[in-house]
Amino acid sequence: MTARILASEVKTFVTGDFRLQSGVVMPAVTIAYRTLGLLAPDRGNVVLVTHGNTGGPQMIDPGGSTGEGSWNEIVGPGKAVDTDRFFVICPNMLGSSYGSTNAASIDPMTGKRYGPRFPEITVSDIVATQRALLDHLGIEKLAAIVGPSYGGFQAFQWAVNYPGMMRGIAAIVTSPAVPRERSEGNVARLLATLSQDPNWNGGDYYDRGGVLETMTQIRIATLKTYGIESRLRDTMSDPEKIEAAIRGEAARWAGGFDANSLIILAKALRSFNVTAQFGNIASKVLYVLSRTDKLFPPELAPGVMQGLKSAGVDADYFLLDSEYGHSASGLDAHKWRPRLRLFMDGLNQECA
Repeated sequence: MTARILASEVKTFVTGDFRLQSGVVMPAVTIAYRTLGLLAPDRGNVVLVTHGNTGGPQMIDPGGSTGEGSWNEIVGPGKAVDTDRFFVICPNMLGSSYGSTNAASIDPMTGKRYGPRFPEITVSDIVATQRALLDHLGIEKLAAIVGPSYGGFQAFQWAVNYPGMMRGIAAIVTSPAVPRERSEGNVARLLATLSQDPNWNGGDYYDRGGVLETMTQIRIATLKTYGIESRLRDTMSDPEKIEAAIRGEAARWAGGFDANSLIILAKALRSFNVTAQFGNIASKVLYVLSRTDKLFPPELAPGVMQGLKSAGVDADYFLLDSEYGHSASGLDAHKWRPRLRLFMDGLNQECA
């Protein structure tokens, strides 16, 4: 397979009467997704790349931004996830803001935006929509699932929900569980911050001018937690210019991401914990953490690895030595992609 795709294709998949874990049935669900590479005749060369909380399928865009969230140094021709060999699918999460059904979408039952009435979903619901997409494409097996942060949550959920469907997962700067008090606290903080915006209106802000400034402030705080200051100090020294650059990046994101999507995806984590289901995992696991990550520090690794191995899972761990914190998987791609390539090569050899 030698064909190289120079730009990722954007597509949508629509399914009807989608039943959530809660029992709620959504009349129609659209999942946007991007692909790179060529699907093999036997459909056996598929890699699912699952994106982070505030990102989207654009993370695999060739030649795109090298900023936070971008994996264009990981996915592509000749790269660790080699699109000369693999067909890569990156779906936008249900509830997210880059083409999939979310709070800004029209509820077919009312003819109005879902807004704060969007049904509560779980990580299992998110991966179930991806399973429906793969069924639609006639894909029964995956070579691997690879994803950072919230994408890692999805990878772990896939591994326990559909254990026979993939040969391996690579879960990056993430965890197989989010403490409920942490997720509840995050939801509460987001709602408290957004409710202070005069346009918020309980989440029905779409006809009131939006909540751009509040979303920009939320994003500034998030970027600083992710380690953006370390990245910018590589090329800047003036604190005022650094702050201006952070604000500019935050404002660009805030202009394209729905505030209710933050709430939807944060609420979905309140029940996320797959550690008790490690025994279900039938695939190989590569677990990667960043030395300076404040969200998922390396101290998580011993407990996670012990839990996986006690459950009989073939798991390996790699510590990414980076100053870029939670953004390290993209910004310091060269430091861990050899380990990912080795993992992917091993999975490919099993299939050969």
